[in-house]
Order: sequence, then C-alpha cells, then structure tokens
Amino acid sequence: MLSPVAAHVICALLFAADLVARACRIRWYLAALGQRISLSQALVLNAWGDAAAGLTPMRFGGEMAKFAGLLRAGVGPRRSVLVLGLEAAITYPIVALFGGWLAWRLAPAWWDAVRPAVEQALATGWPWAVAVGGVVLLAGLGVWYARRREPRVVEPGAFRGMLHQVPAAPLAAGAAVSLFNVVARTLMLPVLALTLPDHPPLGVMMVGSFVLLYSQLVLPTPAGAGAVELGFLAGVAGDLGAGEGGLLVAWRFYTVGAGAALGAILAVSLVGVRPVLRAVGRFAGPRA
Repeated sequence: MLSPVAAHVICALLFAADLVARACRIRWYLAALGQRISLSQALVLNAWGDAAAGLTPMRFGGEMAKFAGLLRAGVGPRRSVLVLGLEAAITYPIVALFGGWLAWRLAPAWWDAVRPAVEQALATGWPWAVAVGGVVLLAGLGVWYARRREPRVVEPGAFRGMLHQVPAAPLAAGAAVSLFNVVARTLMLPVLALTLPDHPPLGVMMVGSFVLLYSQLVLPTPAGAGAVELGFLAGVAGDLGAGEGGLLVAWRFYTVGAGAALGAILAVSLVGVRPVLRAVGRFAGPRA
C-alpha cells in the first residue's frame, strides 16, 4: 500500500518524464530529417497537442495543434507533416502491441474479475450504450470525411521514402519513448489505486487502465468524457470501493487535465487569448 503523497509524487514524475521524453523524440525525428528545434520549442508544441487532444473528440485536434507548434518553431509544412506521420507510424503499432500483450497475459483474469459489475451496468444502462455506439459511428464518419477534405501536403509515396532515409538509431530511440509513454500512462491508475486499503489485483487494474485510456481514441466526446467515467465507475478497472470517486478525479487530472491545463496556459502566454480563441473557432466552425 502506498501513501497518497507517494502516489501523487510518482504520478507527477511520470507525467513530467513523459513530457520531456516526447519532446526529445520529436527533436530526434526532426534532426534525422535535417531540422533542429530547441527542447523548449518541442515541449511547447507537445503541450499544445496534449491540450487540443484532451479537448476534442477522438483526440482529433492534437495533431493540428502540434502542426501549429511546429510551424511556430520554424519547421516547414511538408516536414511538419512528415514528422507527425513518423510519430504516428511508430506510436500506434506500439500501442496495439502493448494492448495485445496485456490481453494475452492478463485479459482472462481481468474479465473474470470485472464481468459481474460490467454485466450489471450493461443490463441497466444498455440504451445509453446503444446511443453512444451510434454517436461513435457518426462521429467517426465525420472525422473521416473531414480528413479526406483536407489538402494533401505530403503524398504517401514521399512519406514511405522518408521512412527509408531516417537512420535506425532515432527510430529505435523514438520507439522506446513511445513504449514508455504507453506504460507510464497505463501505470498511473494502478499507482493511485495502491493507496486504497483494498485494491484489485495489479493485472486487473493495468488492463482496465489501458482500456479506459485508449478507448478515448474512438469515443466522440472530448477525452471520452461521460463514457470513460461510466466505465470507471462500472468497474472496468476493478472494484475500487468507496474511494473510487476521489481516485477518478486524480486519475483524470494526471492523464488529461494536467496536460490540457499546461498546454492552454502556454498557448495563452505565448500567443495571446484572442488568437487562441480564433483558432478554436476555426476548428469548431463549419468547413466550407
């Protein structure tokens, strides 16, 4: 059992280490493509991306905000798209592989532990689940349509060619950072739950944490708001007892709130309130 102070210190350190590691990753990729930016510029653009991702459905705004941060750092549009594509091409397979490893090693025990609570929640809340499924489908089609209408800055062939030109060392280092990012975020919920006198087994909490975190990639509300909370309280991460409310608030702070707040503060302080509001309006407004 951890003390609350120790748990919060660990989560804060994981959050800070992840920020610095991801800033180094994008600097390594850019350097491999012949462009250098400072660590502070990399930290800012990633913080902007975290804020936009946490405030938009399916984290759709995150890449746009990072793209704006790259342009502000002096990186050209084509190279910005290339480096963001390189990040995604390495990170998402690692997310899938880590999720697959968790499923292979821990999913049966996890499902045995959470099935009664989840089945009970579905039995009483199935209309809500059906409604969410419909909205997810519609939102996914909307995001797909919006992305198809965006101008293509880099042709797929150019991106494939770029992958062959990047040395193996920055790719390997970036893959290690991506794995650290996934593991660190997944560990935050179990670390916080270890403060409870009676907490679920670590494996149950790890699988539940991963499911709750990465379901946000397909949920139609910002950071999966509503659905993630319902899944948490329904027992997806195990029976957390009477302390689950405070645990939920702390976990959401470290995985979404802290990054969103940092990115918003940096955006307002470096760019100003009005430009930020205009950018939000352009994103939220109808596309011609």
